[in-house]
Amino acid sequence: MSLRHALLGLLVRDPASGYDLTKEFEGALGQFAWQARHSQIYPELKRLTGDGSVEVVSEGARGRKTYAVTEDGRAEFRDWMMRTPETGARNEFILRLFLVSSLDREDAKALLRGYADAADEQVSGIRGFLRGREDDWESDPLDHGHLAADYSLRIVGAIRDWALAALDRIEAAEAGRRKR
Repeated sequence: MSLRHALLGLLVRDPASGYDLTKEFEGALGQFAWQARHSQIYPELKRLTGDGSVEVVSEGARGRKTYAVTEDGRAEFRDWMMRTPETGARNEFILRLFLVSSLDREDAKALLRGYADAADEQVSGIRGFLRGREDDWESDPLDHGHLAADYSLRIVGAIRDWALAALDRIEAAEAGRRKR
């Protein structure tokens, strides 16, 4: 994914200023999906404007510009959305699992406990985001980031469950060795 496509997607929904877009990334979008700072957003908006994917539709006081996606930008965004996401072989989480045997057992167990604890915190954050938005979810599940939050809740919950099960397996194996 690229910041380019994230910005196009936000601008497909509604025209917005760079400030408005920065606020989106400071909220749920940045918390759950993709982080970007204003120092990244404004140069990308300039590139998008330069290549005709976005246009300035108004300029307010103090030079605040409102951007809207053009038809070319809308087509690029749709093409990107309709492609299957790239899932390269680079996954730091899985790499660490391959290398966990390089740690001593106590560190490995602490790592798994840390994964479970971090997942619990993420689940709480996602539930906090969803709290009070149930009516929005019922009226239009495609809006308000609910599909992304629901996906994240399920994935993070599965990671937590996996980490706890892996920890149980290690501890059961240790208990079996002690009995011998």
